[in-house]
Amino acid sequence: MNRTEILEQEKELLGTEQSPYKGQRGGYRAGAGRKKGSRDQVSIKSLLDALDVQTGGRDYEELLVEDFLSARNEGDKVTTLKYHTLILNKVMNTLAKIEVTDSAEAVATKQLAFAEALSKLTGINQQINPEEDDAE
Repeated sequence: MNRTEILEQEKELLGTEQSPYKGQRGGYRAGAGRKKGSRDQVSIKSLLDALDVQTGGRDYEELLVEDFLSARNEGDKVTTLKYHTLILNKVMNTLAKIEVTDSAEAVATKQLAFAEALSKLTGINQQINPEEDDAE
């Protein structure tokens, strides 16, 4: 038997008890599965649209806050902890700011230290005078 004959015989046996692909736990079935190019049945857009319909157009953030407060009021510590983790990981990153302010003296000290380190690396000796820079 050549390869073409074997493939034709297998096609005839598909879906029958003698099919070489039919195991005890299912296996290959002709026409099974999603068609090529088909999309997922559940998409994010369809989920958000369904949520919008079910909640009467309320924002998702409002629902999260409501569910968080509900879990907290009911004493559900596990769910409350999950909400705290969500809030700390996602929300606080966008709110956290670090503000650094230096005095003029601190800037001058850093400038001098940088110039000294640079002159040691390059072998070029430059005189930095912060007062002259301020006068210009």
